[in-house]
Amino acid sequence: MHAISMNRRSFLSLALSAAIPGLLKTAGARAASIEPAMRALDRFVDGYRAAMNAPGLTLGIADAHQTLRVASYGYSDLAAKTKVSTSDLFEIGSITKSFVGLVVLQLHEQGKLDLQAPIRSYLPWLSMETPFGDVLIHHLLTHSSGMPEDGPVFPPSLNRRPRQAFAPGSEFHYCNWGYDVLGELIAALDGRPWPAAATARILAPLGMTQTAAAISSASRARIAQSYVPLHDDRPYPRHGPLVPAGALTVEDAAGSIASTPSDMALYMRMILNGGAFSGGRIVSEQTFKLFSSRHIAAPAFGPEAGYGYGIAVDELDGHRRLRHTGGMVSFMSAIHMDLDAGIGAFASINAQLGYRPNPVVQLAIRLLRSAREGTKPAPVPAFDESEAVEAPSSYEGVYTAADGRRVEVSASEARLYLTVGGQRVPLQRNDEGNFVAQHPQFDLFPLVFERASQGLEHASSAADAKSGATAPVVALACGPDWYLHSGAQHLRALEPSPELARYTGQYYSENPWNGQVRVVQRQRQLWLGGTDPLVPIGDHLFRVGARPSSPETAEFADFVDGAPEVLWFDGGAFRRIRAA
Repeated sequence: MHAISMNRRSFLSLALSAAIPGLLKTAGARAASIEPAMRALDRFVDGYRAAMNAPGLTLGIADAHQTLRVASYGYSDLAAKTKVSTSDLFEIGSITKSFVGLVVLQLHEQGKLDLQAPIRSYLPWLSMETPFGDVLIHHLLTHSSGMPEDGPVFPPSLNRRPRQAFAPGSEFHYCNWGYDVLGELIAALDGRPWPAAATARILAPLGMTQTAAAISSASRARIAQSYVPLHDDRPYPRHGPLVPAGALTVEDAAGSIASTPSDMALYMRMILNGGAFSGGRIVSEQTFKLFSSRHIAAPAFGPEAGYGYGIAVDELDGHRRLRHTGGMVSFMSAIHMDLDAGIGAFASINAQLGYRPNPVVQLAIRLLRSAREGTKPAPVPAFDESEAVEAPSSYEGVYTAADGRRVEVSASEARLYLTVGGQRVPLQRNDEGNFVAQHPQFDLFPLVFERASQGLEHASSAADAKSGATAPVVALACGPDWYLHSGAQHLRALEPSPELARYTGQYYSENPWNGQVRVVQRQRQLWLGGTDPLVPIGDHLFRVGARPSSPETAEFADFVDGAPEVLWFDGGAFRRIRAA
């Protein structure tokens, strides 16, 4: 681990904040008071990295007055045992969206755009279908446009235009496409491409001189080596094999920034000061309120979370918090900023392992807050929370497939185990709430426990919302396989549909963001990846997900001998793999 306490660089860090009253007198005391907290955080990060199989991690911590600490842990290059440096660039992914929100608000302050105006009033060429109403700039900023999550701003043909699925402003649906469009809006109104505008309007004023606004050949040599799972066609089990990731070029505004922990600390200081920094303001106080206010409920960030303009808004221990995560092909990041305590933390991992380092930054804030307040230190969470489950006994039982195969699920100390063929395998929970098992019979798909909802005749993964109790588990699904719980014998396995069988198979995309997907049939229903139902809505066209307002679609095309050769999904083409 490499760590630097920025308080020890007293002249440099304090000179940037000398205008803040009382800072010079208290800096030494602050440094001393946070050292025990930082040692506790270091111990947690070491255990967390080991448990989560993170090659390396970079960390920045700041308060409203100064950068408190930057640190690096682990390796940039596993084979060469090259340690991560605090000067290495890590790709911050969707944390970029907060930068986009601030630049859009700067243009709003300058009178160059109206937040309540339709995006097509500025970009009349924008190719999209909007049967439910005009998409306003406000809708794009708040992920409430009704448009699909992903897809190109410039689609390959008119019949591949993204299509709206619900009335704008009525609900939250995360949308990278919308932020790529906002990047085009910024370029049109500012007269510079998004990366140049971000550099001139935010990075340069804040002194973020190490940060790259675009991931390109020019920045590649400074970006940490990063990693992806060896297998891209199945869930990643903790401690599965990793391989180095290839180089990317990304300049789209949904996630183009690569930065260092010290530069991200400068960014957090500006946020914690309500948009102000030593040289002035990024946005006015009034405009910062627009940026940081809860405009719409955002359940994707938590049951009580909302979304502002490029940033999620919620509470941590009764304190107002701004936060976001970022996922790239081979990096995962998190940023949390406690506005009431004036403390922020940023962390990034140089691998795509299906999780974000939220526990690291949340613990950093809690430890620093308790150190400042002189209260009992925050409890240290489990290193790997994927192992523990609530109400583990509700999963226990024997599950039997239609062909007679049997598996048993047991629980011990809040952990679940799958016993198959005499082998007992621990289950890991993934970010979607399903499970991963390291066993050849179950390694291609997540394990989905189906619970009874509205009576046992309807199976779903949801709990009984009316009573608040956990509904009984009735089945275990893994890809095309469906195992019935011994306590739900009134249900039955359904014969496969010959009509649906032609769509099933493995599909591959050359796009590194997409990789491979499998389409399976289970209980006379098509499933994408074994977890997302495909609901028919047109000729070879399916809605992805059970939610009627989901904008995500999957379309099968280019049929040969009655079977499709191409699956259109996530705005791109996946080709069938026949040798799978």
